[in-house]
Amino acid sequence: MNNMKFNPEKHHRRSIRLKDYDYAAAGAYFVTICTHNKRCIFGDVMVGNMILNHFGEIVETEWLKTFDIRKNLIPDEYIIMPNHFHAIIVIDESCRGTLQRAPTTYGRFGKPVSNSIPTILRLFKASVTKRINNIRATPGLRVWQRNYYEHIIRDEKDLQKTRGYIVTNPLKWDLDFENPNNIS
Repeated sequence: MNNMKFNPEKHHRRSIRLKDYDYAAAGAYFVTICTHNKRCIFGDVMVGNMILNHFGEIVETEWLKTFDIRKNLIPDEYIIMPNHFHAIIVIDESCRGTLQRAPTTYGRFGKPVSNSIPTILRLFKASVTKRINNIRATPGLRVWQRNYYEHIIRDEKDLQKTRGYIVTNPLKWDLDFENPNNIS
């Protein structure tokens, strides 16, 4: 029998989200999602270019499908790296139409908000995971880390800086501390 008691200080992940911010609000958002245990499963960087493997192509297909499904989203820069994914998502309020709030609730996870950043990313991660696990015949195996990083893009300067970071990410892969073959 396990005698370990739950310690909220040790076991609870703190949210990095802004308290009381509406993550379904119109605006631009930068997100980063890492693979489970930072495994390099989406391809390789060669001479500063990301070369996607089949799993990386699945990530790209599912990401682009996100914008076909949700007409209020505008795609921006994104990059799929061997063990993580960076993207800018723009929520355009003028295209929102009748899609407002999802009536469905999910037990302890609370009430997901339709077309909010958390819901969009949860569904994206789930669709990628399902497709990859179907190919590997590994139902239930995690592809992604549990959470993700997000940043609300505040102005045009922030947007341009973030786009530059995304576009140049493969050029810096050799020095990335998450790269198992880091040359530094």
